[in-house]
Amino acid sequence: MSQNKLPRAVAISATGLWTPPETISNTELVEAYNTYAEAYNHTHSAQIQAGALAAKPPSSAEFIEKASGIKSRYVVTREGILDPTRMRPHLPERRDDELCMQAEMGLKAARLALEKAAKTPRDIDMVIVGASYLQRAYPAIAIEIQAALGIDGFAFDMEVACSSATFSLQRAVDAISSGAARTALVINPELASPQVDYTDRDSHFIFGDVAVASVVERCDDCHTDTAWKVLGTKAKTVFSNNIRSNFGYTARAADVDPFGPGKLFHQNGRKVFKEVCPIAAAHIESHVRELGVEPAEVQRYWLHQANINMNNLIAKKLMGSGASIERAPIVLDRYANTGCAGSVIAFNLYSDDLPPGARGVLCSFGAGYSVGSLVLEKIAL
Repeated sequence: MSQNKLPRAVAISATGLWTPPETISNTELVEAYNTYAEAYNHTHSAQIQAGALAAKPPSSAEFIEKASGIKSRYVVTREGILDPTRMRPHLPERRDDELCMQAEMGLKAARLALEKAAKTPRDIDMVIVGASYLQRAYPAIAIEIQAALGIDGFAFDMEVACSSATFSLQRAVDAISSGAARTALVINPELASPQVDYTDRDSHFIFGDVAVASVVERCDDCHTDTAWKVLGTKAKTVFSNNIRSNFGYTARAADVDPFGPGKLFHQNGRKVFKEVCPIAAAHIESHVRELGVEPAEVQRYWLHQANINMNNLIAKKLMGSGASIERAPIVLDRYANTGCAGSVIAFNLYSDDLPPGARGVLCSFGAGYSVGSLVLEKIAL
């Protein structure tokens, strides 16, 4: 679906980025994993020798960086993740009358975005939370944040894996353009660490925690020097089993371990790389051309931050010899894959330096497969 002419001019007036205070380096993660793997292989040596179980292969910091470009990641807590006898974060359960962890993260990013946009909660009438994982089914995290901020309006959650940020931004643009809302707060609190299988060599290093938020409003109401007009939006989905997370409440009815094999994040990395790169590049290329712009003329691409090799390939396809780290900035080296938030992190950190009239593309892609993009133009005040 493409929306090239919006009935009412809409802008992303500001973004907020909340970064957790704790980090874990590749070296630390590998040390914990390898200690766990050695103990696992020793405990199950008989089954491994009989061919009933596969041995846990060793990992290395060099392998991780070469495969992904990731050097470290932020997490809401280090506790438990680096314990070879636990291999998961320790996050004590909160009471129902306490703010949940994901809402707390989202609030921090939301307040930063509101301050930058010179808005108060009274100015907001729509809240959307989009994330790759949601802490619970209901009540919606978005409604919890709405209540905490004292916003009068409506709110809802949505989940489209790593495209949740761009898809939720598009829903806000649609609502404001149609007149259903005047100013929206889009929040992407990615609490990914509890869903990581830290005992799996091929995925234990991928994700980090973070929260981002965006204020979306009518251009007529926008009064910041950080605003970008939305020229058009485009979304596409194609079903694929190559990226999955099967964790869900029906495990109880199936009499299986809800955290057992295949229930957490897993993927066929080679197929994902081979299939998603051309899908994302073709999607972006067609989108910008529908708006009368050539891909090579776009000043900046804020791409999904999952794998540096994917980003480099897509950037080269779009910009040819003009591709560079300045035009397609990378943040995954220090943030890792932050689910849907990666492209918004890149936008937050690498957009203020561009002059009025500059054009950029905010794009995310992931499980589904799903691809979402917004073509933006910096507003001159």
